[in-house]
Amino acid sequence: MLSVATLAVATLTGCGTSTSSSAPQGDPNAPLEVWTRSTEASAKVYTRIFAEFTKQTGIKIDYKPVFNDFDKQIQQRASAKDLPDAVVTDTGSLGVFTQQGLVPEVDRNSLAGAGDVTDRAWGNAKTADGKYHAIPWSTQAMVTLIRKDWREKLGKPVPTTWEELADLAKAFTTQDPDGNGKADTYGMLAPATTDRGYTLWWATSYLWQGGGDVLTDAGNGKFNVAIDSPDSVSSVEWLRGLFCDSKVMNPNALTLSTNDAHPLFETGKAGIYLTGPYLFSRFDKNLGKDKYEVIPSPKGPKGDTVLGEGDDLYLMAGSPNPAGQKKLAEFMLTANVQKMGMTVQSGETPVVRLPVNKTVNVKDVLKDDRWETTAKVYETSGRPFPGVPNFQPFRQKTSESLSKILTCGTDTKTELTRLAGDLKKELGTQGIAQ
Repeated sequence: MLSVATLAVATLTGCGTSTSSSAPQGDPNAPLEVWTRSTEASAKVYTRIFAEFTKQTGIKIDYKPVFNDFDKQIQQRASAKDLPDAVVTDTGSLGVFTQQGLVPEVDRNSLAGAGDVTDRAWGNAKTADGKYHAIPWSTQAMVTLIRKDWREKLGKPVPTTWEELADLAKAFTTQDPDGNGKADTYGMLAPATTDRGYTLWWATSYLWQGGGDVLTDAGNGKFNVAIDSPDSVSSVEWLRGLFCDSKVMNPNALTLSTNDAHPLFETGKAGIYLTGPYLFSRFDKNLGKDKYEVIPSPKGPKGDTVLGEGDDLYLMAGSPNPAGQKKLAEFMLTANVQKMGMTVQSGETPVVRLPVNKTVNVKDVLKDDRWETTAKVYETSGRPFPGVPNFQPFRQKTSESLSKILTCGTDTKTELTRLAGDLKKELGTQGIAQ
């Protein structure tokens, strides 16, 4: 197996990043192998998009949708010095791919159509050194989905605060909202497995709403640890109460992946779900559009900030067709393709949640107030994870500590203090400690 350093040199050289006249120019007729982190429901949309690319350019696409073990498979291909030509996955991979040398720097100004992309979206493709190593493809913000029929049956208001949210969750757990005479419903649903750090992915909006944080930006590329601050402790204590005191969370939350969580909402096992807007079409089909509502996240003690991130297109190093990679990037930034990614058929999942192309208006394309709500949440309350060189170690370590706390056997302050020490070491390792 190649070391990361050897891989970086080999792949970046293979991609033709050298300015030497002897640098390989590539084969403009070579097909492009493209991976997306996708389920079958979203792969159908990508299939149409890539077919249109081939129709317009003549460049063939060898498309592979991957969901399970996506990161593991990428690393296996990296070790073999045989990466796909392009990958679409979430912004959380940016730091890892860049540190390992799997993606070369992107010249934003050299891409046709780059000026039509919002600066905020470009921020999702920018690494801590201010350079770009990806191309923005889609953005989104977390919104709260609620079983409207349950809420109205119990005579509860639409929640606007943490207190009202917790009260509604308790009612959904204890007052038989589905009317079947059984205690078989839970107030809140969380895909909070530690795999890939999803515990923090779900919890971070609540952490921020309570005034807490994992890291704070000290300026000049330096960061401080904030996970053990008083606001962080109180925010996590509030979450712990949902698991351990009121017991309104789905029982298997801490081992549940996102893909396994969705059926629990649509089959009536849980009534509140903080998640992304890509599920609207699925729940419309499997649950019914009239049975649930989409609202901004209820405000915590310090505001209504939510996680706002997205997906990037990564042009992987070592491609035999760098010219084709560029054409694909420019194609995917166009207004028409952004609209294709937003427009789905029954049972499909959109692959562009909120468009990165500023000439595309989500309201005009989808004519759906729920997407307009999502766009407003993104603009007013959405926030990405900290722009450190590689956030994944922080996300993973924090998720593991949160999981310990939320199993109800660990003192919150003690565990977060211990975690803070680990995160300070990681800041030092990455050379960004204040």
